[in-house]
Amino acid sequence: MATNVGMSSCCLSGQLHNHATPTGSVKTIGDLSTYVAEPSPDQNINPKTLIFLVDIFGYELPNTRLLADEYAKQGFLVYVPDILQGDPLPISFLQNVEPPLKDQEQAGLIDKTKNTAIVGATLGTWLPKHREAVTLPIVEKFVDDVKKTATGKVGTIGFCFGGRYSILMAHGKVDAAYACHPSLVAIPGDFEPVTKPLSLAVGTKDSLLSDEQNDQIKEILDKNSVPTELVKYQDQIHGFSLRGDWSSDKDKKAQDDALKQGVAWFNEHLK
Repeated sequence: MATNVGMSSCCLSGQLHNHATPTGSVKTIGDLSTYVAEPSPDQNINPKTLIFLVDIFGYELPNTRLLADEYAKQGFLVYVPDILQGDPLPISFLQNVEPPLKDQEQAGLIDKTKNTAIVGATLGTWLPKHREAVTLPIVEKFVDDVKKTATGKVGTIGFCFGGRYSILMAHGKVDAAYACHPSLVAIPGDFEPVTKPLSLAVGTKDSLLSDEQNDQIKEILDKNSVPTELVKYQDQIHGFSLRGDWSSDKDKKAQDDALKQGVAWFNEHLK
């Protein structure tokens, strides 16, 4: 198992990472096209299996695949299924849904109003197509398909849209779960039924999940009988662990620390 847990600057810098090439392959797992990142041969002895549950930008987002490669370097076998089934939102939407914090602070009222209108119009038509009644069965079936061939325990990592589904998998579907800045969560409904180890990485400046809500979630999880944790990242916005603005050293460190958090959690709870 590798011990150097950190994102290489050549792989993860800026918000959209197009200058590095993912090293995994695309295969069909069950019914879904899936990006697969495998550990090196010397690590590939009954590797722990992780399933990435993607955000609204889908499984082809370079950031997602490069992050999967980083987990594979730590000895995990990583699957990134296309749970959106070929219907991600375009990358151009990235600056509308969550611009960097410095851009948000400098934006005028007109820009903020325009962004709000774009987000509302776009998500208003997209989200119903990917509502829980549609997405949850897709995720559950994929987990079942992976578990049929997994040599060890299985965990899920979810980001934003996929973060909620990673939490739902901790209701008993997988052995451990990690959710980074989850969105559209139900409090307390998504958290009270947790029966498997669950870790959360949240930002204190997330526009989709307030610091007060994070405190409510932690209070619920603290009453749980299984290991849980909620780690707050100061001044981090929605999407920071996957699409951080690396022009800021603080944001760069937060993204790296979120990776370390996930690696440590799964090393402990997928034994």
